[in-house]
Amino acid sequence: MPPLLAVVMDPPERLHPEKDTTRVLLEAAQERGWRLSYLPPSGLRLSAEGVVGRSFPLEVQPAASADWYHLGEECLLPLREAAAVLLRTDPPFDLEYLHLTHILEAARRNGTLVVNDPRGVRDHNEKLAILRFPNFIPTTIVSRDLGHLERFLAEEGRAVLKPLDAMGGEGIFVLAQDDPNRRVALETMTRGGKTSVMMQRYLPEIRDGDARVLVIDGQPFEHALVRVPAPGETRGNLARGGRAHVRPLNAAERRAAEAIGPALREAGLLFVGLDLIGGFLTEINVTSPTGARELERATSTPVGARLIEALQQRLEAARGNKARG
Repeated sequence: MPPLLAVVMDPPERLHPEKDTTRVLLEAAQERGWRLSYLPPSGLRLSAEGVVGRSFPLEVQPAASADWYHLGEECLLPLREAAAVLLRTDPPFDLEYLHLTHILEAARRNGTLVVNDPRGVRDHNEKLAILRFPNFIPTTIVSRDLGHLERFLAEEGRAVLKPLDAMGGEGIFVLAQDDPNRRVALETMTRGGKTSVMMQRYLPEIRDGDARVLVIDGQPFEHALVRVPAPGETRGNLARGGRAHVRPLNAAERRAAEAIGPALREAGLLFVGLDLIGGFLTEINVTSPTGARELERATSTPVGARLIEALQQRLEAARGNKARG
């Protein structure tokens, strides 16, 4: 019987079929003979017998319309029956998301391949993880102390302030040292010193765009999706009106991705999106990286297929190890 890929993801009706990366991955798996099953995160349950989820057999169609998918009848699926589980749910990384990683880690301990590895996802906050690679990041601090943040801003003159658990450019401020609103922005973001935030040196290269570099099984994709801020904006996120184009990686981006990729692979993070501005690493996206559809269209390279091939290689290696054991 063909292998089963269980996909823990947001409801398919919420996806944007013309550009969604999750759909790219589903299509790639189906084209290579995998069966698909959709599991809503709320339907997972953990007991001494293992992890079981409410499951819907899933088929995807090539049409870029609302009928791009078809769901079969609901059933209960023990995750040990899946060859692999694909975790594709959007942040915020709140307490419930944390519980989800623990549930899926139990499935991983029982022998099911989970991508990205829930332990790796839990250990790599998408903002904080960049500090593991200090040679590639702009000057950065993480604090909830208003005095520390004020001094950092005074030293840099201009800085980017961002929350640690959001996505899509949400909650990002660019502050200047002489901004009369800087104090209220710091108080609001830290909730009066109760919540830690990240502050980074402002990179003027953002005017040329924020480069998304996909890293698949430790190897960078050869092209970057560059998101250029709309006029009057400092955020390149497409959700904030940024315009995108695709180009080959430059030397700084390739150097960073090749240095960081093996560590991500070792942590079980097989599909990751690095964000770089002016060659500096600003975020590591591990929950549900995007950009695959745009890269496929521009380069005619099957991005999703590379991840599915990596899954197959992992499964074959596991079977080989089991046979030798």
